Amino acid sequence: MLDIKKRAERSGGRAARVALRSAPIAKNLRPVRAGLPGGQYKPLTDAEVLRIHHAALDALEQIGLSQAPPSGVEILTRAGAILGDDGRIRFPRALVEDMLAKAARNITLHGRDPEYDLHLTGTNVHFGTAGAAVHVVDLATNTYRDSTAQDLHDAAKITHALDNVHFFQRAMVARDISDNLEMDLNTIYACCSGTNKHVGTSFDDPSHVAPAIKLLHRIAGGEEAWRARPFVSNSNCFVVPPMKFAEESCRSMEACIRAGMPVLLLSAGQAGATAPAPIALAIVQAVAECLAGVVYVNAMAPGHPAVFGTWPFVSDLRTGAMSGGSAEQALLTAGCAQMHHFYDIPGGAAAGISDSKLPDMQAGWETGITNVLAGLSGLNMVYEAVGMHASLLGFCLESLVLGDDVLGQVLRTVRGIDVTEDSTSIEAMKAVCLGGPGHYLGSDQTLALMQTEYIYPTLGNRMSPKEWNEANRPMLLDQAIARKNDILSKAKIQIDPEVDAAIRADYNIYFK
Repeated sequence: MLDIKKRAERSGGRAARVALRSAPIAKNLRPVRAGLPGGQYKPLTDAEVLRIHHAALDALEQIGLSQAPPSGVEILTRAGAILGDDGRIRFPRALVEDMLAKAARNITLHGRDPEYDLHLTGTNVHFGTAGAAVHVVDLATNTYRDSTAQDLHDAAKITHALDNVHFFQRAMVARDISDNLEMDLNTIYACCSGTNKHVGTSFDDPSHVAPAIKLLHRIAGGEEAWRARPFVSNSNCFVVPPMKFAEESCRSMEACIRAGMPVLLLSAGQAGATAPAPIALAIVQAVAECLAGVVYVNAMAPGHPAVFGTWPFVSDLRTGAMSGGSAEQALLTAGCAQMHHFYDIPGGAAAGISDSKLPDMQAGWETGITNVLAGLSGLNMVYEAVGMHASLLGFCLESLVLGDDVLGQVLRTVRGIDVTEDSTSIEAMKAVCLGGPGHYLGSDQTLALMQTEYIYPTLGNRMSPKEWNEANRPMLLDQAIARKNDILSKAKIQIDPEVDAAIRADYNIYFK
């Protein structure tokens, strides 16, 4: 009887604690949130950062970039870049330094709701999706199928409900749409109607920018409202590594800048393939390419909001296959973050990618390790942080849900340990140890800190084996499927119904 009584008391105490930690709490008091400052982890010394910087400037002066479009040649040479007889554009050091001085700092990437604004300053960290997966991971059959506009819209709706996924950049290609313009327009609308968080997209063709901007004006409520708070940025692969401009993407970038859209200057070489094999030199190339982008943007529109998107990836040198979940990838991303801080400009890179085909233990360790290093390095924008499998070929909605738990734990490490007079006072120890109960379970201090000092997983299971068995042995993937379905069943279109109806009347929208 005594044992039963103790168990009941323990159970009641547990219930009270669960209720307490589940009570509503103001966002500024939560243990983790968007924009926590990182920067605790620095894989490069100050001398090594300078060495990479000077090597990148050498590369721009001596090698330069080829294949700029005629408009780019005009913009860059007018600013002081040099067009050589070999067709390559080279960048004098002084030009790069001048344009870095003009580059936008402390920018805000807007959400349609100001609650979701991303303030890219210092070492503030934000996690989100990205990529162009062509498949969806179907956990009902453990197979891959073509991704659709509906999948993209569902991913946006799920992201809207997740506290630790701070922005939604297009994560999948809508392969059910054969017309490329319709695909670009549906991509924007699938994202924006699914979430009020900041959205990122890309364009298949420069001529698609104008109709896309027209659609965005309608969503925003007019051009003036759009330009005041542009809530979509252009993910722009303006270079094709190694050291070549991508002509069509450059023209798209120019059109986006004229339309007031922020840009992500994206360099995505693959170490050992399209980037050098040494990790340091892969960073050098990515930095050089993105510095060329900084010159391009600021020669055209000084101070235009741009994210320094060094995204060097890793090859498995045994096979040449991409290895996005590797330790080397984590180091590359963290090293790039240090270079962003060196230039004091907003930066982004990739983390959280898994090479595993399914949400399994391999996916867990790859997502966790790479995101932890990205967060601790103070990377402003961590792209592809959740949902990505098969080295960017597959996206899994359940992994997006699971990733919210992962990112919560990552953000808690980013926040670090609060060392204050209160948190180091021994008064609570005296109360417990000198005539007190001998434990801290019910102390005022413990109860006060349950929601502000500690974070609790939504799906992660911390039951004892006995409790787990009594609960019919809940499995993690089943829980993820259930939460995904629950979110989608309750999600609402994030566009005014009249505007949504008008847009659907004027455009061929492929999702419900």
